[in-house]
Amino acid sequence: MSLRRVPVVLAAVLVASCTTQQQPQPAPSAPPQAPTTSVSPTPDPKALEKFTGQKLAWGQCAGFTDKAFDCAKLTVPLDYLKPDGETISIGVLRHKAKKADQRIGSLVINPGGPGGSGVSAAARIAKSRPAATLATRFDIVGFDPRGVGTSDPKLVCLTDAERDADRAEDSESDTTPGGIAKQLADAKAYAAKCVERTKHGQEMLANIGTRDVVRDLDVLRSALGDEKLSYLGFSYGTQIGTAYAEAYPDKVRALLLDGAVDPELDTAESLVTQMAGFQNTFAEFGKWCAARQDCALGRDAGAVTKAFQNLVRPLITKPVPAGNRELSFEDAVTGTSAALYSQDAWKFLNDGFAELKRGSGKTLVALADSYYGRESDGRYTGILDVYFAVRCVDSTRITDRRVIDGAHERMYQGAPFLTGGTPDMSELDICSVWPVPATSEVHKPDVKGLPRPLVISTTDDPATPYASGVNLARDLKGALLTFEGAQHTVFLDGNECVDGAGFAYLIDGKLPPPDTRCT
Repeated sequence: MSLRRVPVVLAAVLVASCTTQQQPQPAPSAPPQAPTTSVSPTPDPKALEKFTGQKLAWGQCAGFTDKAFDCAKLTVPLDYLKPDGETISIGVLRHKAKKADQRIGSLVINPGGPGGSGVSAAARIAKSRPAATLATRFDIVGFDPRGVGTSDPKLVCLTDAERDADRAEDSESDTTPGGIAKQLADAKAYAAKCVERTKHGQEMLANIGTRDVVRDLDVLRSALGDEKLSYLGFSYGTQIGTAYAEAYPDKVRALLLDGAVDPELDTAESLVTQMAGFQNTFAEFGKWCAARQDCALGRDAGAVTKAFQNLVRPLITKPVPAGNRELSFEDAVTGTSAALYSQDAWKFLNDGFAELKRGSGKTLVALADSYYGRESDGRYTGILDVYFAVRCVDSTRITDRRVIDGAHERMYQGAPFLTGGTPDMSELDICSVWPVPATSEVHKPDVKGLPRPLVISTTDDPATPYASGVNLARDLKGALLTFEGAQHTVFLDGNECVDGAGFAYLIDGKLPPPDTRCT
């Protein structure tokens, strides 16, 4: 079962433009969903006091040599409606404010996903030059949402070998009744593996969604000793921030949301809208590339989609070598999508196309690896497993074949660079066979008594199109800051205009003037 299109093109975690041995390393990423609201009873606050009143035992962070960081485990209920039942732990990392006498409190960060590691993101951000102002005034805090990274238990569905095999398979080109039946059977088998291989199995899957991450976030706020939450969310992290604002509006101090998820789009509409965003950014890449003498797709910006398809479609039947692996069509498209998150990766993408012309897929496989969270030792972070598990309890299930077929058709009309030239009518949405019910539903946020948040939206964002930020700022009655550029998320990327506005808001609560635009 090729999971990339069930349906998925990953939205960002947080773009990092570092390189290793001249191979591109954008941060792993995962797809956005619209903000959610709980469809289950609210936990009893009194019964949760043993969790909200806990003291974190800070100590050395495993895997970190820098003593500026300390780490702890936050204990939370597996099921908030059973506070005396099983517990799980949430991994937390902290970088203390550099000037204790000027400390405002904690700034809790989520980098996106679902499935992104807040521990890794906070460590990276706290040491970055653009974030120095924040690191002086705040404890920079990151947490790994349930099922992720240093949290326990970790969600496990596929082995590393199974994930490699899944990426190499092009099962969705088989649209015969037998092929579609196999895809559906594979989807059911995948869900069964998630239950079988994850501690607490079905109960963990039933309580892994944004509804429960938000509850964990409030327990963390209390355990950190903060009366109110200062929060920075990127991409899917904006969904967490929005859901927190709805659940605990009186507990919010500041809410900065960058790369916003549209608050009112269901799964099918999100897919169509997002893919149009990728096509738009691919066109921007084409303009950039065509202006270069070495553009592997040619010097005609209007013909880059056709040139791209001519280059990658042969991979459907004939993958090319990529070191000791192979580049499939799926990975070529995935690697291309990964590079569209940041203009810093565009040079690597062009190099990858030039390399493919010479019969090698090494660079495009490296880009796809970063997208899927495959590390240099061949192990996967598990970001895709968490993505599916969260999405399947966060949003309305698609059970009507006509809906998903219609969404696919519109998706490829709006994003022709993605299509393989074959009918791409896969099985029903994978969540239609998920073994646990949804715990949230897509809706328009209804928040009262919330301090005005700051929403940052980028004009040519591939993963969360500009209109998504406009809509979220409107629905939360917040301020909108527009960045004119082609990338996914921009705060703390070194743009003085954006960063200055964000600092003024997080530190002093000062919002930028209406219609502020940064370039």
